[in-house]
Amino acid sequence: MLHAKIIDLKKEKIEVNKAEDFISSSKFGASLIFKGTVRENNDNKKVTGITYDSHDAMVIKSFEEIYNEVDQKLKIKDKAVYIEHVKGYLGLGEISIIIAVACPHREETYTLSRYIIEEIKKRSPIIYLESTYA
Repeated sequence: MLHAKIIDLKKEKIEVNKAEDFISSSKFGASLIFKGTVRENNDNKKVTGITYDSHDAMVIKSFEEIYNEVDQKLKIKDKAVYIEHVKGYLGLGEISIIIAVACPHREETYTLSRYIIEEIKKRSPIIYLESTYA
């Protein structure tokens, strides 16, 4: 079960409660919600915000590919995965990505969550521009 979406901040907000609702099920004994947020410092530069952009269809396709390969690479078949990434400007502390996962057991839940974020960072065509000051 997969939910994958790009959130255009001009039209809607990214919301953690939607992720919780999606992965909630009595068939899963473990769930995790990862929130990536804008931090105030990167590469010794003070950050004031980040603007994200993407080719939405390509990003969604990459999310789907990552989800689909988990069966073979990680041997995790029974799972719920919720992925949303924003498009637009975010200030400090605001959420850029939510990855929520649920599986029958905690070990596979931690493994799955980590795998998804690392693969998104490597493969998904999301670009960003940090707003900084000295």
